[in-house]
Amino acid sequence: MTPYGPVAIYLVVALLAAALFCFVPGLLARRKPNPAKEEAYECGVEPTSDVSGRLPVHFYLIAMLFVVFDVEAASFFPWAVQMRALGLYGLLEMVAFVVVLAIGYVYIWRRGGLEWR
Repeated sequence: MTPYGPVAIYLVVALLAAALFCFVPGLLARRKPNPAKEEAYECGVEPTSDVSGRLPVHFYLIAMLFVVFDVEAASFFPWAVQMRALGLYGLLEMVAFVVVLAIGYVYIWRRGGLEWR
């Protein structure tokens, strides 16, 4: 076997397991269609509009901004753990990172990207 043989076997097993977990429940599930089951559930409140409506693009922009800033904020933890080992160079790198992050935040703020309309 080549050095990549175990990796190939693992990949095949993972793909088969994923396919198994995705398709078998659909084949084994009981189907009893009911109009009440197909309605949207809004915490016990009757739905006021059609569920298939489109969301505004601004919703997706807010979601992407949250993910970007959340991932960047999560990168502070490994830096804080290794702060002493990184020394002054690590501190300057992190200051540059925070400055770039702050510039991006101010840019989005000024453009009105954080306002919910």
